[in-house]
Amino acid sequence: MMRIGILALQGAFAEHETMLHRLGAECFEIRQKRDLALPMDGLILPGGESTVMGKLLSALDCLTWLRTYIQQGLPVYGTCAGLLLLAKHVQGGAVQLGTMDITAARNAYGRQLGSFSTTAPMEGVGDVPMIFIRAPYIQATWGEAQALATVDGRIVAARQGNQLVTAFHPELTEDTRVHRLFLEMVQKAN
Repeated sequence: MMRIGILALQGAFAEHETMLHRLGAECFEIRQKRDLALPMDGLILPGGESTVMGKLLSALDCLTWLRTYIQQGLPVYGTCAGLLLLAKHVQGGAVQLGTMDITAARNAYGRQLGSFSTTAPMEGVGDVPMIFIRAPYIQATWGEAQALATVDGRIVAARQGNQLVTAFHPELTEDTRVHRLFLEMVQKAN
């Protein structure tokens, strides 16, 4: 059975756990450095506040460890703030893990009042419901990164090798297909 670690410092980690359980995957919460030593086949970086997550990861001495695991091929899925953590360039913010060939814009849709939902096609998944909450978007991809979905001309999902990111929150919907795509990536990598 696949075992997925979920960064649980703050943000929407419980919703990812629910989604993974629905798909039959085992998961555990990563709250401190010693949790990184537990066996895992993949990693989820949830939505939340990327600046706070970055500071906590740094204070817990986890940034370098996570970056190394991801660079060595550990499959990772980042939603919203998780996307920002993985981006090599962040407009309006600091680079944290910097493992994915994307430039991201923070709070690109404005404050909480700028949050919205829509349905749009995502490569490899089909039309999916997308919930955006103070969401970033991807301004550019290069190298190995490729766009998987756009909304209003802005890239909102991308993939690079074993890294998957979405600016939206599939864990807040009933649709399991984006998480299923990630679990397929995990299965192929292991």
